[in-house]
This record gives sequence, structure tokens and C-alpha cells, in this order.
Amino acid sequence: MSEHADLSRELSERVADAAAREAPLAIRGGGTKAFLGERSEGEALDVTGHRGIVSYEPGELVLTARAGTPLTEIEAALADAGQMLPFEPPHHGANATLGGTIAAGVSGPGRPFFGAARDLVLGTRIVNGRGEDLRFGGEVMKNVAGYDLSRLMAGAHGTLGMLLEISLKVLPAPRARATRVFEHDAATAIEQINAWQRKPWPITAAYWEDGRTYLRLAGAQSSVDSAIRALGGEALTDDGTFWQSVREQTRKFFEGDDPLWRLSVAPATPMMDLEGPTALDWAGAQRWLRSAAPAETVRAAVSSHGGHASIYRGDASPRFHPLPKALMALHRRVKQSVDPAGILNRGRLYPDF
Repeated sequence: MSEHADLSRELSERVADAAAREAPLAIRGGGTKAFLGERSEGEALDVTGHRGIVSYEPGELVLTARAGTPLTEIEAALADAGQMLPFEPPHHGANATLGGTIAAGVSGPGRPFFGAARDLVLGTRIVNGRGEDLRFGGEVMKNVAGYDLSRLMAGAHGTLGMLLEISLKVLPAPRARATRVFEHDAATAIEQINAWQRKPWPITAAYWEDGRTYLRLAGAQSSVDSAIRALGGEALTDDGTFWQSVREQTRKFFEGDDPLWRLSVAPATPMMDLEGPTALDWAGAQRWLRSAAPAETVRAAVSSHGGHASIYRGDASPRFHPLPKALMALHRRVKQSVDPAGILNRGRLYPDF
């Protein structure tokens, strides 16, 4: 039996033992997403040893890797083949792993144009709360009958299963890329970005901060050049560094002591009258707010526009936007079906969940 088979069996047995004792487990990877969500209860269960690319078929645009595999290793293998992870996952640290990234469900600037992390998940292998080693999905886009449990793992923060392997859809890296910069106030930026998206241009990211709109174009050289001629604006030199700073939140905007709120709304939602500076990402659908305003005030404003607000960095609880009772009941039923004793990352999403 291989080393990885031994380790996966060991992890399954550890979960089964914890389930028998009804002892909660706190699943640990690289730790770079630990600041997201609440603190999970229980004994630490380190999965970083379960690592490595299982299979990669560039011609099929599919990669399967173990959950403990560093993102840097995956991205290097893809770059060698001229491909990429289209959801541009934030690392938030050198030790970022694939499993932690999918469990947190985080996506970078390209998310509105290529899809979220969950949209690119083709299949998973997990250990459920009973210690059972299970596979869901596969390595093709259309393979799901019934509930798509693989994609439920994205954003579940390990509460529905401990990830062992993930199969992902990957894409060719664009041949040409350029970023144009425009002087806009926030209201104009929202209007303009939404208008641009109705054009047949190869837009792959749109961000606004401090009076400037940044629009990224990527694809065939002729398409990028044509869009630039129609758009105008200023060229941004070294746009790779810029978009990395947006993805990794290393820009000055993200510094400071005030809580950082993540606001999720429809892209055309007008600016809200909330205390503190705002940045617009995901073409306006994801908004970052630095504010010391009461959580009730922020969430009420966002809810009035049909959105939700979560604390991304800073002290507050609950960190995630409270769910309606009916939706929370559904979440609990799904949790009960895969983790009857409630041992996996207990309290990570919501208290007693």
C-alpha cells in the first residue's frame, strides 16, 4: 500500500474514532485562511501531509490533486503547460493549500468572468463525519445525478467533510493581457463597468478604488487591441503585480485597524451610505468596506439591497451574515446527513454548527 493510501486511511480512522467519542476535530491545512470564519472547536487534525498532484491532463483541461498540495506547486505545473486556475485563488500566505482554498471557497478578481471556485470543482474525495472515505463527481463537467455534493464542499469550511482530493477544471492562460485605467467616482464606475460588460470585449477583471477604475482585458492579441482602441484610458504598467495586490489584499486600502467587511450585492447596486472607505471588486458584485460601524448597521444596509455582509478581517461575531431560519434549517439537515455527531470543524461557520 502506498504512503498516501496509508495516510488517507489513517485520517479516516482518526475521524471514525473521534465520531465514536463525539469529540470535535479542527481540520488544519496551511493555516493561511484561518482568519476567515469563526474558530472551530476540537482536536487539531493536520492534513498537510496528504499532498501531491494525482493526475493532470493538459489536453483534457483537468487536474486532480490531494488537499494538502501547495497552491504554488499546482500553479507552477499549470504554468509549465500554459494553463491556469481560472478562479485565481487568493493565497493569503506562502503555505496556502488546495484543500484550504476550496474549503474556504475563495476566488480572485476573475471570478465574475470565469466562475467561482465551486464552479470549477468537478469532483472530490472526502472523509465524512463517520470516517467513511467517499468520492463524489468525477473529472468531467456533466456527471452529477442528484445533489452536487462536490460543490457543496466549496465554502463549507470543512464542516461537511474533510477533503482528501479535488478535481478541477483548468483553462489555457491568455495569450495577451492589458489593463486600462480610468478616472471615475464610485457611482460612475458602477455604471460604466456594467455598460462595458455588455460589449463583446475580453474583460476578465474590473476593480475600483480611490477614484480610479481598473479594467483588465485578456485573450487573443487582436481582441485585446480592438478593445483598447474602443475604450481609451491609460495603460497600467506591470498589471500582473497590480492584480496580485488586489487578490492578496496587500494594497494600502486593506491596511488599518477598522474591521474589513466583505459585501456581496448585485453588480449594479448603488453605493450605500456607510461609514468608511469602499473598494469595488468583481465588477461591483464584491465590495470591501473598512468601517467601525456597528454590525447591525452594515448588515441592515446591505440586506436592504438583497445582499449579505460578512466580517473578513477583524473582531466580530457572527462573522458570516446570519441565515434566515428556513435556510439555516436546511444547512443543519445537510450537516446531519454527512456528520451526524457534528464533529467536523464545529462552530467554524456558525455557533453550534
